[in-house]
Amino acid sequence: MVSVFIPPVLRTLSGGVRHVEIDAATVRDVVESLETQFPGMKQRLCEGDMLRPGINVAIGSRICGRALHEPIPDESEVHFLPAVAGG
Repeated sequence: MVSVFIPPVLRTLSGGVRHVEIDAATVRDVVESLETQFPGMKQRLCEGDMLRPGINVAIGSRICGRALHEPIPDESEVHFLPAVAGG
């Protein structure tokens, strides 16, 4: 199982849920599970076969970029990181 933390910008889709435990081996597995639990999540996270531009994923303390095939070690924390813009 991995711990997935849902950022505030996506919590409207999760009904306010901030954290879920998911059985997943890759970022793609996490996205598919989130989509099953919270319809519309995949569209907000993905563009084609990658995470959308402006969204990265952190697995543990490592920022992994946008690849959906990125493996996730068991018992890891997964954070989706929307870009922050402004000045």
